[in-house]
Amino acid sequence: MLSATQFARLLGDWRSREADYLALAGAVHRLVLDGRVPPGVRLPAEREAALVLGASRTTVTAAYRRLRESGFLTSRQGAGSWTSVPDGHRIGTSGLWSPSGDADVLDLGCAALPAPPQLADAVREAADDLPGYSAGSGYTPTGLAPLRAAVAERYTERGLPTTPEQVMITTGAQQAFDLALRLLLSPGETALVEVPTYANALVALAAHRARVAGYGLPGTGWDGDELIATLRQVRPRVAYLLPDFHNPTGHLMPAATRERLVAATHPAGTDLVVDETFAELSLTGAPMPPPVAAFDRHARVITIGGMSKAYWGGLRIGWIRAAGPVIQRLAALRVGADMGSPVLEQLVAGRLMARAAEIIPAQRATLLSRRDALVAALRAECPEWRFEVPTGGMSMWVELDAPVSTALAAAAEQRGVRVAAGPRFGVDGLMERFVRLPYTLTEAQLTEVVSRLRQARADVDAGGPARTQTALDIVA
Repeated sequence: MLSATQFARLLGDWRSREADYLALAGAVHRLVLDGRVPPGVRLPAEREAALVLGASRTTVTAAYRRLRESGFLTSRQGAGSWTSVPDGHRIGTSGLWSPSGDADVLDLGCAALPAPPQLADAVREAADDLPGYSAGSGYTPTGLAPLRAAVAERYTERGLPTTPEQVMITTGAQQAFDLALRLLLSPGETALVEVPTYANALVALAAHRARVAGYGLPGTGWDGDELIATLRQVRPRVAYLLPDFHNPTGHLMPAATRERLVAATHPAGTDLVVDETFAELSLTGAPMPPPVAAFDRHARVITIGGMSKAYWGGLRIGWIRAAGPVIQRLAALRVGADMGSPVLEQLVAGRLMARAAEIIPAQRATLLSRRDALVAALRAECPEWRFEVPTGGMSMWVELDAPVSTALAAAAEQRGVRVAAGPRFGVDGLMERFVRLPYTLTEAQLTEVVSRLRQARADVDAGGPARTQTALDIVA
């Protein structure tokens, strides 16, 4: 259930030029569509909502009725009201709900590239390898030995000596994170995250009923003193960090900060879950700092990574790198959910990793060209928006000229552009001044995206085509 206080925080400044009941219905509708409030969440009772929102009960009643009529709310008399999504909508990889049949939308809701051309050969070779494994059960809770060895070798090459016994293959990095939380975190315990942070990490933490504390990430990257002070003050059970081309800001954590951070975890009683999903996507060629786990002396760092960003998101292969005994405990937890990642996909992943020397430089070159195109378009079309040019990763964190991120995302949708509003990456509805813009579409598409975003920004000020796009507008 969403408490009245949480409801108000997520809604933020929900009033607009429309009648209050329309504005409230539109605001709740956007929370559902952008994934901040998933389907099946019980909303506060009308009287509670009215009190905390400073609105009349009549306003809340009318807003809830509007949402029910459009399929975004289901109510039972005497029991309450729950969020829902009407037929004709689907969930995207970014967690954003969208109408079916929207193939023409320029989608920046997800940061991912198409598959590299080497995929077809890798699949054929993996199929040839498959008979060597088909005589067995196919259940591999820790993963195929050759792939574990390949991942371990990549860590060793980066300055972190690793054995295959310290690696577990998972079905994507998101499963790796979920398993780490299942091992480390009990309901009600505190998890520290950067703000902003990866949106789906917040979803996973909510599912584990964690208390989430935030470290405000400065616009230029981590402040080591403040980060350590926050860790010591909060003393979280788990800290989730993205030090390698942080999602969504693109920042790269310096080696000195990594070393200080790890040293502070042991006395604080904190385990680190370090997400290295973007670690291979440097766009400058500058030497990378050592992995965070290279400074670990007390087995307090669990590192997660995967194939989705550097290779292809359709290949659901991730991994966990940790101490051997931790890997064994994670494998024991995993068998309650699944018995291992698909053998064929693991074989394909191994074949792709063997081609890393040709695949990764090409992916970097593509991203560099597209980043530069996005930067040029933003500077030409939206000079009042501010941003740091990232040195790696796949996205830019753009500060708008006003706290209108959610409204801008709604207006952009009406102009055929899907973006994730800043509050999806924050805690309790913050980050309305920001929007994440991945640079994974083509250069021409990114130029067109920025042109439409400029028009959408004007729509927000004018109360034009998007307005708040209430639920009834959408189903009409």
